[in-house]
Amino acid sequence: MPNPALVPLSLYLHVPYCIRKCPYCDFNSHAVPQSGLSTGLEAAYFQTLARDVLGQLDWQQTRPIETVFIGGGTPSLFSASGYADLFRQLRDQMPFSRDAEITLEANPGTLEHQPFAAYLAAGINRLSLGVQTLDEAQLTRLGRVHDRQQALQAIRQARQAGFDRLNVDLMHGLPGQTPAQALSDLQQVIDAGATHLSWYQLTIEPNTVFYREQPLLPDDDALADIQAQGESFLRAQGFAQYEVSAWVRPDTDQPCRHNLNYWQFGDYLAAGAGAHGKITRPEGIYRYHKTRLPRDYLAAGQAAPAPCIQLAAIDPDELPFEFMLNALRLTAGVPVHFFNERTGLSLQDIGAILIRLQAQGLLQSAPDQISTTPTGLRYLNSVLQHFLPA
Repeated sequence: MPNPALVPLSLYLHVPYCIRKCPYCDFNSHAVPQSGLSTGLEAAYFQTLARDVLGQLDWQQTRPIETVFIGGGTPSLFSASGYADLFRQLRDQMPFSRDAEITLEANPGTLEHQPFAAYLAAGINRLSLGVQTLDEAQLTRLGRVHDRQQALQAIRQARQAGFDRLNVDLMHGLPGQTPAQALSDLQQVIDAGATHLSWYQLTIEPNTVFYREQPLLPDDDALADIQAQGESFLRAQGFAQYEVSAWVRPDTDQPCRHNLNYWQFGDYLAAGAGAHGKITRPEGIYRYHKTRLPRDYLAAGQAAPAPCIQLAAIDPDELPFEFMLNALRLTAGVPVHFFNERTGLSLQDIGAILIRLQAQGLLQSAPDQISTTPTGLRYLNSVLQHFLPA
């Protein structure tokens, strides 16, 4: 059985509101009325978030919260003072690590947020800006509410406000995009001060506008060129890839600790409309999620913590795949002992698979680390198939 005391704990908070729904987005996000968010709605949502989190104290099991990630939607629609009050309430009743990393997702649109310094003062110490691209035509096609100048200005303003940990989200493989255009996006955000990048390919997901009205994307050869040239460019700029789509400049920033906890199969409490969580208990490992629609979430949380829609145990036969699905996204992989500590299984349960993949040149042959080779990372989906239950 797994030992919860050995599994680090994070907290995910979901704010589902945004100015408008982007045509590629399949997240649980909902456009606010044209009149904007009312102070009453913000206060009610923060109140429900607090009740929701504090209703999960038993699952914390005395472990400190190591990281917090506030995702959305557009969490920067909510005020810095509201976040400050929320974290005061939470810290009064639950332990946080002294150096807890607290990340806020923000959009560059200048009408959406207060000065970045106010969020820093509220205890948020990492910022993730959803830039996506700096090409004006692509921004319009993607339904973004900011333009190129606002995006670059937001990066500079975040730096000037004192954010030392600053991520920029960028997409590549956009409709009609060339390698030169993708490299131009990378160059401009780096010049503006980005030191951590989430650089990922646009994919068409079900239940999105792009799924119903599919744009013409670059072909596989063009996508491969963009990927190869982008990776080469980032390395030349001093960035190191530490996860499939995450790059960091080690001399000035650090990997996102919250995302590292996901990939290392850590635990995370979840609060907010549609938020998903994972928790380890002595008898097993569970996933759960919250009521999806904001109005239902708020209604459910008026008198009690917002309920889970489902608390489901992960079948032990599925744990090797679940663990590797996360761990092998990291270029350095994870320590071998994590497998036993965070699944409760013995390494012998997957020993034959590891030996076979090492012989095929897809996993590194290291006694104390589980990680792919560069070839294994390139064909990660094929590697993961070996860990599916028979």
